[in-house]
Amino acid sequence: MLLFVIAVKLLAEIAMMALLGQWLLGKLAGERRGQNLFYQLLGVVARPAVALARRLPTGPVAQRHLPLVAFLMLSVIWLAATLSKIRLCVEIGVALCR
Repeated sequence: MLLFVIAVKLLAEIAMMALLGQWLLGKLAGERRGQNLFYQLLGVVARPAVALARRLPTGPVAQRHLPLVAFLMLSVIWLAATLSKIRLCVEIGVALCR
């Protein structure tokens, strides 16, 4: 169970960093961000999270706000995984958790 929680936490961290990097690179690149190779690569990494956010029953969300919704969704998943990891580590002992 601990391995599953660690994997979920890691996947959430990777997707969150990709979304954050894509946002920052988009701010730096401006209008030509669509032609930037690294911007496109970060978009490929973050695409599953954005697709999941699109399917959430949160009501109508503008297309440009989907990455923000995905980031917030991933933040909640990351927080839940972190709390689960802490709980599991306390149960089995911190020495076995490393």
